[in-house]
Amino acid sequence: MKMEKRRFRIGQLAKHLGVEKFVIRFWEKEFNLVTHRSSGGQRFYDEKDLEQFKKIRELLYERGFTIAGAQKQLEKDLVPITVRPSIKTNIITPDKQNVSKEQKELESQLRNLQKQLVKLRELL
Repeated sequence: MKMEKRRFRIGQLAKHLGVEKFVIRFWEKEFNLVTHRSSGGQRFYDEKDLEQFKKIRELLYERGFTIAGAQKQLEKDLVPITVRPSIKTNIITPDKQNVSKEQKELESQLRNLQKQLVKLRELL
């Protein structure tokens, strides 16, 4: 028997979160959340979306974050995915010290870009 994922319409999601529908739409815009839509344009949300909105509600309503602060906190919560080659893949491994330096530099550039993105969002 095929299990179907639980889906919510915006009114159901808003009721579950204890907020108005316009709040959901506002959060979608402010947090750049992608909504799943039917061919008729109706918004649908799944369990993953529900958890994301719960986290946003917690940050804003329970922990007292501002929109910008909640955005920063959500960015911190993102866990980078590490991709490792399989054993069968033949890869020439570069010097580990050079890779470490490059990785630190890229991480620094990423943090700077994230800060710039937050500033741009605040200006909009």
